[in-house]
Amino acid sequence: MSILKEDIQKVLETITAPGEGKSLVENNNVKNIVIFGEEVVVDVEIANPTLQAKKKIESEIAKVIVENVSDKAVIKVNVTTKAVEKSLEKEENPNLIKGKKLPGIQNIIAIASGKGGVGKSTITANTAISLAKMGFKVGVLDADVYGPSMHLMFDVAQEKPISVNVDGRSKMKPVESYGIKLLSLGFFTNPNEAVIWRGPMASKALNQMIFDAAWGELDFLLIDLPPGTGDIHLSIVQALPITGAVVVSTPQNIALADAKKGVAMFQQKNIKVPVLGIVENMSYFTPEELPENKYYIFGQNGAKNLAEDIDTAFLGEVPLVQSIREAGDIGRPVALQENSILESAFNDITKNMLTQLLIRNEELPETEVVKITTMSGCSSK
Repeated sequence: MSILKEDIQKVLETITAPGEGKSLVENNNVKNIVIFGEEVVVDVEIANPTLQAKKKIESEIAKVIVENVSDKAVIKVNVTTKAVEKSLEKEENPNLIKGKKLPGIQNIIAIASGKGGVGKSTITANTAISLAKMGFKVGVLDADVYGPSMHLMFDVAQEKPISVNVDGRSKMKPVESYGIKLLSLGFFTNPNEAVIWRGPMASKALNQMIFDAAWGELDFLLIDLPPGTGDIHLSIVQALPITGAVVVSTPQNIALADAKKGVAMFQQKNIKVPVLGIVENMSYFTPEELPENKYYIFGQNGAKNLAEDIDTAFLGEVPLVQSIREAGDIGRPVALQENSILESAFNDITKNMLTQLLIRNEELPETEVVKITTMSGCSSK
């Protein structure tokens, strides 16, 4: 029995686009239906920009066609977003062209590392907590698209951003935890599946979390970057005027060599993102039974010496302590622990970062977005 376009259209009348109140057919969401034997291609356009909404529509369309039209149908659903695409067509994103900050966000700080596994996400999460405890309004964007962790470190892995209407546009409302606003690809992906995306797909997902999010008023937006100096880093400096960057390293030479590359990336002639300083993680180990002893397992003063060599600030050190790992694993950053040594360590790092930020804002002009024409070189702004 052949599959008919009329039958497909009829079953699509039973599905409602998230937040739109009418069926896909009534609301003119269905743009095209193409049938090739048992293969059915449905093109749908919705207003909700979230990945969750797109996946929901794809799943519901496939289900109703298989259950009510043909269980042999091979279904492909192409979901596009009305608001995002029209904005990009008309303005190519005004924030990107004009080089302005996101409305309501005062400072955008990138937290980076040249090497993976040095604790960059731990530093990001605890710095966000320290800033919030000082009274600042803080958001965190998890830009590590291939290994997102912020949803885990803030104990909101089961949460999903909801859609809200802002000035007639549907936007994602960040999830909140401990007073911090969060967006992470971890909210939209299966925890048991790897994210296998090429650079452009990852960059598109990032742009949605940046420009289609209702961040509201923030004193600080911290961006947790992936390790290295790749596509995501280029996309971020092209999309946002980064106020300053913090580089995280451990003391050993191999990590310091990569951290130096991370600093060099931000200092490239046509990027010119001010580096506020370097944080040394896993600086030393103190056994619980020998609280006065310090064992420099990975070397001593490595990041401090590097900061001096490249003429940037040393923001502070964090010891190698089991409770930091445990706190991250249960989703309660260790900086929440009142009157603890670790709270004090992150508090000092955050204060030093703020000091460098004040100096940066007094002495340097606002950072502009960057136009990068190739992977190896930059054009002028």
